[in-house]
Parts: sequence; C-alpha cells; structure tokens
Amino acid sequence: MARFAPGFTDCMELRIIQNMERRISATELARRLGDALGRVRYRGDSFIVERNGAPVARLVPLPGRPTASLREALAAWRAAGDPDPAFADDLERIGAADLPPGSAWGS
Repeated sequence: MARFAPGFTDCMELRIIQNMERRISATELARRLGDALGRVRYRGDSFIVERNGAPVARLVPLPGRPTASLREALAAWRAAGDPDPAFADDLERIGAADLPPGSAWGS
C-alpha cells in the first residue's frame, strides 16, 4: 500500500497528480508569494502549503474564474504594441541606484 502524507488518501493523491498541485513550504510561499499568486491566477496552478512537512492549507484558483488560454495570452502580447526602447535604460538606472541597506548594528 502506498504511503501518503498524514491526512491524505489515495483519492486525494490522485487528484493532486491530475491537477498538478505543487507542495510548497510556508516559508517558501512567503518568499515567493507574488510568483505563486501569479501562477494560480494566470496558469491555474494549485499549491499545498506545508508547515514542518505537514499539509496545512491549499492555494487554488477561485471556482468559475476563467484562465487565459495560450492563444489569448499571445494575442494580448501582440496587441500590446512596440516595446519602449528607454525601458531597459530605466531598469539599468534603477538597478544601479538600488543599494543594499547598511548593517543595522553598524555605527
């Protein structure tokens, strides 16, 4: 008999495989919340959030909320127009001005 995480059954594990749910620690979710929410919203991905290796929550798309198809995403990208040539220069300037904070314990 297959072993599953506490609280999970064969049926639940099958659904996880079908929905491509990914397990993520609460710490990792906190670090990558924006990315995780984007994956849920735009790709329909689902996550099982674990704390100390035990599942505690599930992050899933809202029911009935449509996700964009690849065709729709490509059409939106094409309709966005030409890129702004100064955008890369702006990013370089911002990156160069973004200095790490000094030590909180330094004098």
